Amino acid sequence: MKEKLNSLMHEVQNEIEETISLEILENLRIKYLGRKEGIFTQLLKQMGNLPPQERPETGKLINEIKDKVTQLLEEKGTILKSRDVIQEKIDITLPGILPELGNLHPLTKTLKEIVDIFVRLGFQVAEGPEIELSYYNFDALNIPSHHPARDMHDTFYVSKDVILRTHTSPVQIRVMERQKPPLRIIVPGRVYRRDADISHSPMFHQVEGLLVDEQTTFSDLKGVLSTFIHLIFGSETNVRFRPSFFPFTEPSAEVDIACVLCAGKGCGVCKYSGWLEILGAGMVDPEVFKMVNYDSTKYTGFAFGLGVERIAMLKYGINNIRLFFENDMRFLEQF
Repeated sequence: MKEKLNSLMHEVQNEIEETISLEILENLRIKYLGRKEGIFTQLLKQMGNLPPQERPETGKLINEIKDKVTQLLEEKGTILKSRDVIQEKIDITLPGILPELGNLHPLTKTLKEIVDIFVRLGFQVAEGPEIELSYYNFDALNIPSHHPARDMHDTFYVSKDVILRTHTSPVQIRVMERQKPPLRIIVPGRVYRRDADISHSPMFHQVEGLLVDEQTTFSDLKGVLSTFIHLIFGSETNVRFRPSFFPFTEPSAEVDIACVLCAGKGCGVCKYSGWLEILGAGMVDPEVFKMVNYDSTKYTGFAFGLGVERIAMLKYGINNIRLFFENDMRFLEQF
C-alpha cells in the first residue's frame, strides 16, 4: 500500500506540473480530492479492508499525501492566475503606442545657435555665479553707487552687497582678473531684474561678449556683430549702428536690424520705423581696464550684450515673452 501511495503521489505531481490552464487544474482537483469520487476519498473508504495494525500508518500517509497535493494545486493555481492577468493586460494584437518625443525649448535652441556662431568666430565660453557681489556687477564696470545707470537695472538684493546679477558682464571682470590679454570670450547665462510685462521677464537670458587685444578697433566690433546677425537672421538682413551710452564702454552703440516682420517697410512691431533694436555694444572704457590692471595704452577691446529672449521672439515671431515660461505644450510643440 505504501508503494502504491508513493507512486500515486509521483503521478499527481507530474500531472499538476504539466497543467496549462485553470480549467484542467480544477478537473485534477476533482479527480483526486473530490468528496464523492475523488481518488483519495476512495482510498480512505478502503481503509476498512486493511489489517487493524496497518490502518493508523496508512491513514496518516494518505492524509499527508492529500495535504501535499492540495498545496501543489494551490501553488499551480496562483501561477496560472498571474499568467492570465498579465495576458489580459497586454493584448499583443493591439497596435503599439509610440512614446512622445521631447525637443529643445525654443530658448535653448536659440541660445545654442548663438553660442555656436560665436564659438565658430573664435570665442570661448565663460561662466560665473548668478548670485553676485555688487562690486563685480556694478563698481568694477564703472557703475558706482551714485551712478544713474543703476536705476536701469532695478536690482534684486540678497543683502547690502550681494545681489542677483543684472547682466553677465561681471563674468568679464572675473575673467580679466585672472587672465591677461589677448582674450576672446562670450558669457551666456540667466540674469535678474525687477521688470515684468509682455516684453520683459524678472528672469531672462543674456549672452555678452568681450574681446581684448592690441590694436582692436570699432571696425572689428562691427565686423563681428554684422557677421553674427547675418548668420542668425540671414545674409540679406540690413544692420545699422547708432550712438548710445553704456557706463562700461566708450564709444557705445545700439545695434538695429531691419524689421524681420515687415522687411524694413514699417509695421506696428517696429513702431513703423522699419528697425528693431537687438543689442548694445561698444569699446571697453579705459576705467574698466584700470579695475583689472590692464594697460589701456597697450590694449583695447570691445564688448557687447544681447538678450536671448529678444532674438528668439524675432526669429519665431513671438509677441509675448511670458509664453516662454508658461510651459504650455500647445505653444512648445510648435518648435
